[in-house]
Amino acid sequence: MALSATVLAELRGIVGPSHVHDAAGDLVAYARDATPLFSHRPDAVVFPADTAEVAAVLALATRHRVPVVPRGAGSNLCAATVPLRGGIVLVLTRLDAVLEVSADELLARVQPGVTSAALADAAAARGLLWAPDPGSRTVATVGGTIATCAGGLRGLKYGVTRNYVLGLEAVLPTGEVIRTGGRLWKDVAGYDLTRLLTGSEGTLAVITEATVALLPAPAATNTGVAYFPTLAEAGQAVARVIRAGVVPATLEFLDRACITAVEDFAHLGLRADAGALLLFGDDGPPDLVATHLDRIGAACVEAGAVEVTTAREVAQAEALLAARRCALPALSRRGGVTILEDATVPRPRIAEMVDRIDAIADRHGVAIATFGHAGDGNLHPTCVLDSADDHDAVRRAEAAFADVFAAALDLGGTITGEHGVGAAKLPFLAARLGDDQLALLRRIKTAFDPAGILNPGKLGS
Repeated sequence: MALSATVLAELRGIVGPSHVHDAAGDLVAYARDATPLFSHRPDAVVFPADTAEVAAVLALATRHRVPVVPRGAGSNLCAATVPLRGGIVLVLTRLDAVLEVSADELLARVQPGVTSAALADAAAARGLLWAPDPGSRTVATVGGTIATCAGGLRGLKYGVTRNYVLGLEAVLPTGEVIRTGGRLWKDVAGYDLTRLLTGSEGTLAVITEATVALLPAPAATNTGVAYFPTLAEAGQAVARVIRAGVVPATLEFLDRACITAVEDFAHLGLRADAGALLLFGDDGPPDLVATHLDRIGAACVEAGAVEVTTAREVAQAEALLAARRCALPALSRRGGVTILEDATVPRPRIAEMVDRIDAIADRHGVAIATFGHAGDGNLHPTCVLDSADDHDAVRRAEAAFADVFAAALDLGGTITGEHGVGAAKLPFLAARLGDDQLALLRRIKTAFDPAGILNPGKLGS
């Protein structure tokens, strides 16, 4: 829908003329996010500076029935911030202040445009830890990680973003500002709206401030790597690690295709002849970390690892973690379009899921590389195509991923563990939730957003 001159003038009056973009050339970058194959140009991009401006924009949008899509850095991988029905993309990156870090209360207050890495740095400066650790942490905003309930490399030991959100300031589509939760670790007054908004993908309200829980920073951390002949054997090693009495801070895997791509990209000295690697690590008191890494290494050897090494210094440990973090950019260098998905299965069924992904790739004639979070069963099958213009290849890749999601459900898993639903997973949501739950989602959506302006076409819309 094209915005009227009246609406554009009102928007400029709210946030200032320089913070409303509606020229065609300015809109292209906001037609898509980090998810390939999804694109739709907005009619305007608006950059508010504070909660009052967000509230005024939303009230205006509700009055004129203009769609609004909240957006941070746009690094999500489920097309959650693609404006499927045009309207306004509301970019929150100007709200980028760390408002408070309290060592006494183990919490921080931040605006939504603060990056996850910036919050982690602010916490570390006070001897504290911001535990959520998404792969795109240097660009992913805290508002975005809350909106998608992002996971990350420390999910097994520390959990995901929802475990650390104590309270939110949020603006409803009609312009009211609410505060859910607060500074308390215990608060059960009323429905848990903080949890409801966490993971709601910008469909219920716009987050303008978050109070998040921090932890004392661990005294020591270290990382190791185990190489296996096959990814299935690496998956089987995960169960042995847990049975050894260790819940690692990090337990990640890469298959052969990922190892090769990462080594070609980053030259980290990984074994290119391995079928898979398991990246493991822990944190805590130094002697306990050393003991845990020894136990993990022994469990990997019992599971068939051909080599196990532990980092001897911090720089080497960081290099190993970099191998996992750069898996996506490394694979992306191999083609014009990279389709990265996520599906999660119960931890004991990782090896079976890996075998199914390989069979699905063969059946559809596509190459799928797989990496992910072995500790919590969250896999990231990734397909690299030469071009989005190769419609047959795109069709085969999409059919393959549909079968991957079906396989995950068949094994007692889910269609997304951390990326979110967005537009990319919406066709598969009914299979995961069922019709009754979907109907409930729609009723909740209507209660928050009676005009249906917030991120329409996603989740409960």
